[in-house]
Amino acid sequence: MAKKAPRRTAQRILEAALDLFNRFGEPNVSTTLVAGELNISPGNLYYHYPAKEELINKLYEGYEAELNELLHASEGVNDVEDAWFFMHTLFELIWRYRFLYRDLNDLLSKNRRLETQFQLVLKNKARAIRQLIAGLSRAGHLEIDVHEVDTLAQSMVVVLTYWLSYEYVRNPREALEPAHAQGALMRGAHHTLHQLAPYLEREQRRHLLTLSHAYNGEDAGQNSSGNGNGNGSNNAKPPVDMAV
Repeated sequence: MAKKAPRRTAQRILEAALDLFNRFGEPNVSTTLVAGELNISPGNLYYHYPAKEELINKLYEGYEAELNELLHASEGVNDVEDAWFFMHTLFELIWRYRFLYRDLNDLLSKNRRLETQFQLVLKNKARAIRQLIAGLSRAGHLEIDVHEVDTLAQSMVVVLTYWLSYEYVRNPREALEPAHAQGALMRGAHHTLHQLAPYLEREQRRHLLTLSHAYNGEDAGQNSSGNGNGNGSNNAKPPVDMAV
């Protein structure tokens, strides 16, 4: 039993650090604060993670393992419905480790391992998006010139990588709080996938717009629920399908 306790403590430290990093930003959280959150001594924490960088690297390992497993699912995307589910799941993972994206530039400037590994993350994301595009193309749902695929994939990766930063700039005090998670995830998935719209065949594009409209109506309802004007979502207009 004595051998299992250190592993349990190490895991508790990781969970507490992830929560604090996500809430307050990694630069604003010291190892002393993490130890205090768990009511353990700093020495106990240092026994498991002698430096804050080791704690960050261990959290990154968990993120990377989950990400690589998830990215393989892009091979099974055959239509817009699959793509929507894949993208939303990807954003959920990014949200769980959002401190990496919130403080990305700062982390890369201080941590050589993250500097090199995140370059690989970008490459793996781009490869997964290319596989997603290929699957839609094979199914006859998407038509795109082969020379445009890489540019489209890279553009989608940019939105994937920096969407939470955009959300934070829009609303620094609340954007990365758990209560706003669903809206942030839906907006991210919506805007990333919408880059596929010009290349989708008619019915699949219509379905993407339907999914987007469902999100827009839900988001509008949330935004108007407390405005006191009584309009709610009654004034919401249906999406205009310019392909029709």
